[in-house]
Amino acid sequence: MEALSNIPWGLIAPLLVLQFVLAAVAIVDIIRIHETRGPKWFWIVVSLFVNTLGPIAYFLFGRKNQ
Repeated sequence: MEALSNIPWGLIAPLLVLQFVLAAVAIVDIIRIHETRGPKWFWIVVSLFVNTLGPIAYFLFGRKNQ
């Protein structure tokens, strides 16, 4: 338990919130959009498991411009 008290939560908490918000927005967008570049299941997996860079990759490369 002592190891958790040494973590600088003031620096880590905003990154965790950013990661969660990016993933949530990406997942909602993937579900609502009609077509993506590549299969939707792939972008959902990438957005969930590649931390902060996964949703960013989806918005840069996976989303088709209509």
